[in-house]
Amino acid sequence: QVHLVESGGGSVQTGDSLRLSCVDSGRTFSSNTMAWFRQTPGKEREYVGHISLSGGSTYYTDSVKGRFTISRDNDQNTLYLQMNTLKPEDSAVYYCAARSGSLFSRLAIEYDYWGRGTQVTVSS
Repeated sequence: QVHLVESGGGSVQTGDSLRLSCVDSGRTFSSNTMAWFRQTPGKEREYVGHISLSGGSTYYTDSVKGRFTISRDNDQNTLYLQMNTLKPEDSAVYYCAARSGSLFSRLAIEYDYWGRGTQVTVSS
């Protein structure tokens, strides 16, 4: 069973940083590819990036490359998203997602488990 809970969102200014966390209370965290998505009202959920099972590989959408960093602590069943140099267009509800196994996808529909999200608001 996978149960994901995000935290760390908030309201910040342009250029600030935030660190989101996602804790999995289940027992299969280290067996899941983990990803971050984000969504704004009226738009589809957008892929932000993902991390491999071991944490050795990360991938990002172009708009966050160089600013966002995904990491994971398999001992603590926790996924992180470090967001630096935030921009107003980064404002969204951020979701963590889990996909069983090592295959990854940028498509939200292919992720099996989701948290409820945490709001990030960046003002200019």
